[in-house]
Amino acid sequence: MSDAFGATSTSDEVLRGIDLSQKRILVTGVSAGLGVETARALAAHGAQVIGAARDLSKAQAATEQVRAQASRGGSLRLVQLDLASLASVRGCADSLLAEGNPIDVIIANAGVMACPKSTTVDGFETQFGTNHLGHFVLVNRIASLLRPGARLVNLSSAGHRFADVDLDDPNFEHSPYTEFTAYGRSKTANVLFAVEFDRRHKDRGVRATALHPGVIQTELSRYMTPEVMQRLMAQINASQPPGAAPLSWKSIPQGAATSVWSACVADAESIGGRYCEDCQVAEVVTVPGLRRGVRPYALDPQRARALWQKSEQWVGERFVL
Repeated sequence: MSDAFGATSTSDEVLRGIDLSQKRILVTGVSAGLGVETARALAAHGAQVIGAARDLSKAQAATEQVRAQASRGGSLRLVQLDLASLASVRGCADSLLAEGNPIDVIIANAGVMACPKSTTVDGFETQFGTNHLGHFVLVNRIASLLRPGARLVNLSSAGHRFADVDLDDPNFEHSPYTEFTAYGRSKTANVLFAVEFDRRHKDRGVRATALHPGVIQTELSRYMTPEVMQRLMAQINASQPPGAAPLSWKSIPQGAATSVWSACVADAESIGGRYCEDCQVAEVVTVPGLRRGVRPYALDPQRARALWQKSEQWVGERFVL
């Protein structure tokens, strides 16, 4: 696996010289930010991109640059997907299954961050229901479309270090709600889902990984006031070793780099069931702090299996190989 890429690499730099003209890639959350940039970079290198979004009008306007820069047969087709509604998720999955076209990569990019306490259409805490359960149902319903050599790429976050999943109280019915605890639970769930999906599918040549894209100013942080953002940045920097450089923002192309690297460039065996950041596999860390590395609980295979089983119970659907 190449060590040539890092924190400042961009999506175009990562994909330089790579021909994706035979690839079909599903990207969720293509109405803004990282989703749009990820789709743009992939289509510019020839991929047939299926872009999923809740608001198709917004996505259509946001992805004009994707269609304008598509080359080598690259394309973008939009499909409707509201991850906060399992009826919408199942409808999207059923449509893709009815088409029957194989998929080479799923990039589970969409998400919500640090929102006030609320619930999805189906009554789940919004961040957990949207970020984890919506993708859990979508990916598993269309898993049969993933051909050998395919990959699942889940966008997690360094925010997974705020909290492990709570399998007994996912909706904060018996514990006080805080925005970042809920976000942390959902981002840990994204990693654990990748770990168990990888275990279940690697024998047929399908691998899964999770990643932290970096700290980027996108619509994902729309619920965070400047004061909250400033406190969070101060907390992150204060948790670093003495002499460490302050945290720097990534651009959106830099933020999308680890997504396309994991999807199309990295060695599948090296990233399967792992957590990546800055276009590298991250180290496991146990020391306090929010800046780098992955917590052991997010890669725990037993925890991953337990979350899978609970998730099946919560959504009322069992997924077998």
